[in-house]
Amino acid sequence: MSSYIRPRIPGACIFFTVALAQRGDTLLVDEVDSLRLAVARTKAERPFFINAWVTLPDHLHAVWTLPDGDADYATRWKVIKARFSCGLPDIGLKRASHLKRRERGIWQRRFWEHHIRGPQDYAGCMEHCITSPVRQGLVNTAEAWPYSSIHRDKRAIRKAA
Repeated sequence: MSSYIRPRIPGACIFFTVALAQRGDTLLVDEVDSLRLAVARTKAERPFFINAWVTLPDHLHAVWTLPDGDADYATRWKVIKARFSCGLPDIGLKRASHLKRRERGIWQRRFWEHHIRGPQDYAGCMEHCITSPVRQGLVNTAEAWPYSSIHRDKRAIRKAA
């Protein structure tokens, strides 16, 4: 079994990709309200700032900034995934490894993270979140995708003006 060593940098800004176990599924957009609730509850208990977020049918991308003195993003993802999964009906067939670990078999076990290294890197990660639905061929413009933080950001800009 592989042993992954993830960086633990308090207050870091991090880009994530988190995917369902079954690629090609639409569960995340079908159950987006459950996902939002899982994120909100976890954020209330273990604060973090969502710089950007896009939920696609079978995976999501996010940029988070952790609080100063806190580097534990892995627990946050574990809790979000568990809360989302517990609210869903049983999906049926599971591998023996899922049963052994008492997993529902909804998510890929791991996630991809990238610690952002500067302003240019940050801009690229933010752009990746915003444009992902267009690159996936889901919509023609980023604004047309309803499951993106771009709408929150545009509302904030309008309020500030």
